[in-house]
Formats: sequence, structure tokens, C-alpha cells
Amino acid sequence: MSRPLTEEERSLAKWMLENGASEGKAFLVQLANARATSWKCSCGCASYKFKVEGMPEAPPGTHILGDFFFGSDAELSGAFIFESEGILSGVEIYGLSGAAPSVLPLPSQLRPVNA
Repeated sequence: MSRPLTEEERSLAKWMLENGASEGKAFLVQLANARATSWKCSCGCASYKFKVEGMPEAPPGTHILGDFFFGSDAELSGAFIFESEGILSGVEIYGLSGAAPSVLPLPSQLRPVNA
């Protein structure tokens, strides 16, 4: 089961692919045909997984295409977009100084991990 990506999910993923590793831009074509799976993380975070129309489900594995921090040092969190075996897989939202956020960050809140 899958559903259309929300405007926030699509916008965030697009920004992450455009501003992450150079190889991420090649996945913009897949993002144009991506939907969100029905998967929900048990921790309640805002992470989501993709199902790219016309492609098999992404196999297990994580190759990061863009890795970012957001929030203050006291409430630092992270977000990364990833693929597996050439298939766009998902966006992971995680907490570093506390619980993982249950809402997506805005692209303007992200800063590269390697900055």
C-alpha cells in the first residue's frame, strides 16, 4: 500500500537530493514517481519510506545521499535521505540530544553534517 507524498515530504526530499551528495541529483527522476509507503516507525518519528512507481521495493540497505542536522545544540536532530541498490528508499528523521522529532523539518532549517 502506498499514498501520494505530501507537499512537505516531496519538498524536503527534493531539497535533500539537490543539496546532498552530487550523486543525489540523479535520484530526482525517481522522486518524481515516488509515493510514500504505509510504513510507520514504531518510535513515532517523522521518517518515511518511498515506493517508486515502476520499480521493485527497495531492498534492505542504506546508502546515504544527503545527511543534515537541524535544531539547536540542546535539541539537535538529524535527517538523511537514502537509497539501496539504485532505488530511492526513504528519509530518516532522528534525534541526537533527545527523542526523534515527530514532524518534518523545513528545508531552510537543515545544515550539512559535514559543514
